[in-house]
Amino acid sequence: MSTQLKNLSDFSNTNVPSAVLYRFGIVVAEWNSEITNALYQGAYESLVEHGAIPDHIFTYSVPGSFELTTGADLLLKNSKLDAVICLGCVIQGETRHFDFICNAVAIGISNVAIKYSKPVIFGVLTTDNQQQAIDRAGGKHGNKGVEAAVTAIKMAYLAETLNS
Repeated sequence: MSTQLKNLSDFSNTNVPSAVLYRFGIVVAEWNSEITNALYQGAYESLVEHGAIPDHIFTYSVPGSFELTTGADLLLKNSKLDAVICLGCVIQGETRHFDFICNAVAIGISNVAIKYSKPVIFGVLTTDNQQQAIDRAGGKHGNKGVEAAVTAIKMAYLAETLNS
């Protein structure tokens, strides 16, 4: 078994379009804020690094990951955005609550994307423990926020390409 660490947020071998033309919403869960703040920093910095205009990035907080779906829905209903990034973290506990929340958030985010025909990106960590979350929020495995931002850019570009 390989012990080599893999940075899952390495996009050096892919083409990321310029984000300069797009408007992004970021919805961030307040629950597990140590993790979600790191995800947000990664997403925001990645958007700007790829050309997004800071004034075209709109950030809103919601209480927890379950509320990400409603946050994304409200953003798309009330603003002209090209993509919404949902950032959250659900850590396994001793009850089935984890399963219900993760499932509801994944389905809810997909449904919002379908409802508005806009990219709504699942940037939610679903980990077994706190260390796994740290490792994926800027730790040894990269930052899921960066991955979500790159996905949002690529999907906004795809939507523009197909609609032109």
